[in-house]
Amino acid sequence: MIKKDNQSEKASELRRRAEEIEREEGGLLPEDIETMSPEDLRQTFHELRVHQIELEMQNVELRETQVKLDATRERYFDLYDLAPIGYVTLSEQGLLAEVNLTAAILLGVDRGTLTGQPFFRFILKEDQAIYYLHRKQLIETGSLQSHELRMVKKDETVFWAHLTAIAVQESDGSFVHRIVLRDITDRKRAEEENVKLEAQLRQAQKMESVGLLAGGVAHDFNNKLAIILGYAEMILGKVAPTEPLFADLQEIQRAAEHSADLTRQLLAFARKQVVMPRILDLNDTIEGMLKMLRRLIGEDIDLVWCPATGLWPVKIDPSQIDQILANLSINARDAIGGVGRLNIETANRSLDAAFCARHIGSVPGEYVLLTVADDGCGMDQETLTRIFEPFFTTKAFGEGTGLGLATVYGAVKQNHGLIDVDSRPGSGTTFYIYLPRYTSMAVPVMKEVAADPTEGGLETILLVEDEGAILKMTTRMLQGLGYAVLAANSPEEAIRLAKVHAPAIHLLMSDVVMPEMNGRDLAEHLLSFMPQLKCLLMSGYTADIIARQGKLDPDVHFIEKPFTKNELAKKVNAALER
Repeated sequence: MIKKDNQSEKASELRRRAEEIEREEGGLLPEDIETMSPEDLRQTFHELRVHQIELEMQNVELRETQVKLDATRERYFDLYDLAPIGYVTLSEQGLLAEVNLTAAILLGVDRGTLTGQPFFRFILKEDQAIYYLHRKQLIETGSLQSHELRMVKKDETVFWAHLTAIAVQESDGSFVHRIVLRDITDRKRAEEENVKLEAQLRQAQKMESVGLLAGGVAHDFNNKLAIILGYAEMILGKVAPTEPLFADLQEIQRAAEHSADLTRQLLAFARKQVVMPRILDLNDTIEGMLKMLRRLIGEDIDLVWCPATGLWPVKIDPSQIDQILANLSINARDAIGGVGRLNIETANRSLDAAFCARHIGSVPGEYVLLTVADDGCGMDQETLTRIFEPFFTTKAFGEGTGLGLATVYGAVKQNHGLIDVDSRPGSGTTFYIYLPRYTSMAVPVMKEVAADPTEGGLETILLVEDEGAILKMTTRMLQGLGYAVLAANSPEEAIRLAKVHAPAIHLLMSDVVMPEMNGRDLAEHLLSFMPQLKCLLMSGYTADIIARQGKLDPDVHFIEKPFTKNELAKKVNAALER
């Protein structure tokens, strides 16, 4: 009833206003009709009728336009609500005035409850300063503002958002802020992953460069150590143990041997050490080391061994497993510094492309995983980026060489494996070592027959060495063992001597790295006209000439510099198959 009364009042008011307009415009008044002729009345009625029809047609068009406008408005709000980005309108006070459905879903809140809430409540506390700074600039300048920050959903899930805001003046003169809101969490994760991969790549490139340098230094250093050790050993054989000089020479010998151990670790890091890989069950190899590892870490640390059943075989030099576990155990012991726990575990793992994309240098495939974890002091991120660098150490001066983890790194990489580390200060450290699964048919390992190291012979040896001091020293060692020696300081000289003395030469003993021709190529050249010739190569740095990827080929006899007289005797005997 009230609604009809209101409509009647509106209609009466509209008629009254229309009559007033008609009088003001001098239109036809009621009293004028009495003076009109019938013809004028018919004409006027006709015009009114035509005008009425015209108005009705316009009214139909207006109704059709309104229907279209309503449909367009409905489509607009559908698109507004279902847009892949969020739309937010804020009042001048920063309160939510309007949001689309996407924005409500992004914030994890029912849209009906958002109106009137402060927008800053959905911004991570640590990033609210970013929001207020851009809001202030928007109010002061009116220019478009674009920024990224972290937002918090109702369930406290944090996500990254990109906000673009503009200021708009409403019809009542007030200003509102319209914000376009986009979830960029995936993009941020991808950017973080790219930064991590770039850091891994730079680290891998740095390690490769350091490895080349370390290998080159070890080569030259080994030559000098070979001279020191060789002459020290020969002089010791001529000095009575009761003489004071004997003890001094022993100190020289011990220092040189210690230095030789350091160069071997450098070569391990540079992946230039010569190894003899075998097909292993890693569980068996580790179990054989447990007693030694327990002595190494001490009684205060509990060693927990968790072998996997059905472990895949790997092909690696057993001595490298010794290197890896010994160095990691020593590091764990020092990190624990008292009572603690060391876990050693094995498992089978298949690495997919997604995993390898996150780890530079890894290749998809099947691996045996060796995990070594301690509950020690842990490491910060800065330390983690440098732990595999040669000579980098966190230990006090004189307590570590900084070569332990470098050796581990080189051994793993030489076997086409992957090493990863997880550590945080106060949370311990875990090393993950992935070694490729060996899938070829097993080949029985030949046992090495021990020879009497003091046994010499009457054969003739062609000795080739471009370092004069080493050539002289090795010649004296071989002659002391009873061998006849033809000494050559270059491959060219060796070939000339071989052509002259071919029938009498039983063994070629050659350095590998020489300026004119490497030792292996020289051996192949001599074998072309001396097929019965035996070969023994020597070097402190293989540079992949002796072996592919540092692995000794089964047909190659090799002695590593520096060597002792006894080691030399043993290797020569083996090369001559005596």
